[in-house]
Amino acid sequence: MSAAAERVIGGRYRLAEKIGHGGMGQVWAGYDERLDRRVAVKLLRTESLLGGPGSGEPADREDELRRRFLRECRITAGLDHPGLVTVFDAGEDAGELYLVMQRLPGVGLGDLIAEEGPFPIPWAVSVAAQICAALSVVHAVPVVHRDLKPSNLMVRPDGRVVLLDLGIATALDGRHTRLTMTGVPIGSPSYMAPEQALSGVVDARTDLYALGCLLHEMLAGEEPFRAPTALGVLRRQVDEAPEPLRRRRPEVPAELEVLVLDLLAKPPADRPADAQTVYQRLGPLLPAALAGPCPPYGPQPDPTTPFHYPHRPLPWSTVAGAGGGTGAAAAVPAGAAMIFPAVQAGPAASGVAGVPAVAAAADGPAAPADLAAACAQVSDLLAEHRYAEVIDLAARLLPVARATHGDGAPLVGTLRTIYARTLLQEGQYRAALPEYQLLAAAATAAGGPLDPQALDHRRKAAACLEQLCRAPEALAEYRALLGDHTTRLTSGQDTDPARCFDLRERIGLLLAGAGDAEGAWEWLLALLFDREPLQGPHHPEVQRLRNHLDRLQHHRRTGLQPLDPRTGSWPRPQPPGGR
Repeated sequence: MSAAAERVIGGRYRLAEKIGHGGMGQVWAGYDERLDRRVAVKLLRTESLLGGPGSGEPADREDELRRRFLRECRITAGLDHPGLVTVFDAGEDAGELYLVMQRLPGVGLGDLIAEEGPFPIPWAVSVAAQICAALSVVHAVPVVHRDLKPSNLMVRPDGRVVLLDLGIATALDGRHTRLTMTGVPIGSPSYMAPEQALSGVVDARTDLYALGCLLHEMLAGEEPFRAPTALGVLRRQVDEAPEPLRRRRPEVPAELEVLVLDLLAKPPADRPADAQTVYQRLGPLLPAALAGPCPPYGPQPDPTTPFHYPHRPLPWSTVAGAGGGTGAAAAVPAGAAMIFPAVQAGPAASGVAGVPAVAAAADGPAAPADLAAACAQVSDLLAEHRYAEVIDLAARLLPVARATHGDGAPLVGTLRTIYARTLLQEGQYRAALPEYQLLAAAATAAGGPLDPQALDHRRKAAACLEQLCRAPEALAEYRALLGDHTTRLTSGQDTDPARCFDLRERIGLLLAGAGDAEGAWEWLLALLFDREPLQGPHHPEVQRLRNHLDRLQHHRRTGLQPLDPRTGSWPRPQPPGGR
């Protein structure tokens, strides 16, 4: 990791990798060290906003700029909509203004347009409608974005479109100065309304013009006004009428062509009044909700999904904080499928929206070229309790280590062990499960089914199954493990019965959780008779067993709901009437 990437902003946001830059600043992937979460940090140099070094701006102008920036950040942080990125923090560090935002999975709209070419009409309509929903919240403040363009829009794996980069939005309050110097327009020429290009007064209809440019690009495959230079583009934005879409693409509905032309009207007064009006005009063209099972996500996010399947539950791999699941795609040693039937290419085998899991694990820094130094860095991060960074870096290093040294190399096993253990510690059981299954399969292939490491990995995999509410699978694995540990004891390979005792307790609690109170009672009572003579009646684990049996006895008498075996918690006895 470079020295620049070791910088900590505001005493808590550690920069990891630059993921974007522009004329006004840079965007970095980073980590919030206090809350151990992934963030995006935007850095803005005040001199870039004031016209560059030597612009002659007085010191009080810089102070006003800082106050203005923080004020606008407070405004945007107060906006609440699923189509807007969440703002976490803002401030100043070493002469740079910074904005800390949510780091999102997904694909930039510009990348999606480049990959897919002209969008299917339902895609373009769905993207535009979602942008309108977000703009309606922004414009109600009132705030105008002023830089609506593909690179400031993210399409999440579930098809939701998110508007980014509200940090340079201009609040429409005449009592305050503009964020930038007068006469220096903010925005991208290809999406800039005529009044913005002429440094005139901007309002919500300025963003609607940019939306018209976006719609034209999504449907035609290129921007409405193109020229060799930025100045040439701006001149065309001001002076030329756009080409009607149906000349280029006859299947575009006539009403959609008219809407795009209205959005691209040169005088703001000739454009639709607001984002709600545009949404209403898009409404008849939006895809309808579909019944039946939801298909799996494809290789690219589908913007129609939120309309076809409203409030569709997210698959686990897209949930914030989920591990990359990199190991599930690795080769499983022969015979492992018999021991671990759950080891297969499944949800954990691919990343967000079909992107390989290593690339999608956390959108953080790429694996360094020096593998040994990078592996040492994983250990350092682990020692510093920077667990989100451990997960991200290990997820990226594993494929590199496997390709370099092979699946059976000790380095690969060590990396996977650290990765799996950290996922388990952080409660990311679904991502940890395939890693432990692969670790167990590898240890079994190397040392046999009774290898202590293999048994330990299998025990942790069973714990993941239990936490994921896959109780029958967990129970079967605990029973198999109990048989293997018993074999080790009877053969003299192990002399400590504690592991057998622990497994027997887990089996009893799972039986109780499944509603088999009688079976759980008999199972745990037999365990008590075996454990108490060895550990004594006052041993904490013996006392815990007695507590389980007391609760089970109460359940057998009253018919209360069984315990939750994942937490070991039992329902509190309730007086008559449920109060």
